[in-house]
Amino acid sequence: MLVKALDQCVVAVLMGGNSSEREVSLMSGVTIVDNLVPVCAQVRAIDPADSNWLAHLDGVDFVFNILHGGAGENGSVQGLLATLGVPQSGSGVLGAALGMDKLRSKAIWRDAGLPVAEAAVLTSDTDFEAVIQTLGDVFVKPAFEGSSIGMSIASSAEELAEAYANASVYQGPVFAERRIVGEEYTVAILGDRALPAIRLQATETFYDYHAKYVSNDTQYFCPCGLSTQREAELADLALAAFKAIDCAVWGRVDFMVDQQGQPYILEANTVPGMTSHSLVPMAAKAAGLSLQNLLSQIIELSLARAEVHL
Repeated sequence: MLVKALDQCVVAVLMGGNSSEREVSLMSGVTIVDNLVPVCAQVRAIDPADSNWLAHLDGVDFVFNILHGGAGENGSVQGLLATLGVPQSGSGVLGAALGMDKLRSKAIWRDAGLPVAEAAVLTSDTDFEAVIQTLGDVFVKPAFEGSSIGMSIASSAEELAEAYANASVYQGPVFAERRIVGEEYTVAILGDRALPAIRLQATETFYDYHAKYVSNDTQYFCPCGLSTQREAELADLALAAFKAIDCAVWGRVDFMVDQQGQPYILEANTVPGMTSHSLVPMAAKAAGLSLQNLLSQIIELSLARAEVHL
């Protein structure tokens, strides 16, 4: 286990990888490396897309995993590092795997009495007209992708068939979820506390990949505009959702709140972005934490969790 002070530590930042979110991960990784270099003895940027990447872990005291999607976020890399005995950031194998699987996480939340929208798994044999008749307008999502990759809206059987075809090129099942009309919020989590909620307002039809990482027109509101009581309720719901699927240390839970004020959990993210457009650093800043403070706390909390699980 890491017992050194941070300024004596060799920290590896896992970034890039082979998932569909590779480019976002590289951007996040650069941000983390730049902020850790002044406070660590050494920082190594390691890309698992390189065949000999494991060799670069030799002598590393801690791994900060900022791989988005794929093996870096579904429990595979978490399991490998645990087997190697290398302390790492964030959730363990189970939390990462469930957080990456939108269908299983929603099933757990539903069983726990937490609010999620109605959904239907899609296959090539699905009666798309029946799905639209039952759910109305829907979001179509690949269950194992993040950053809104492969997502689209469908309002008719024809659109649903096309959306399914587009989403089915990605690994894992595809599902349709009733479209919630209202405001979108996200709640970042650090340890056992929720950071200030952020309300998102995109100029696109929804908060898609372009709105998240490219557009400068997306608006972020923090304070989010909710009453103190309503924001506290959203925070409690985020913490409950995070805990229910065994997530830990840091992450983010996304919500839609409909026009009647009912919140619905969209998904949990166990390795959120750290780009210039990212939401966790924004929430941390609102809570009085610099990005260096945030990263240091993630490392400290991760080490504390690792000691408990020895």
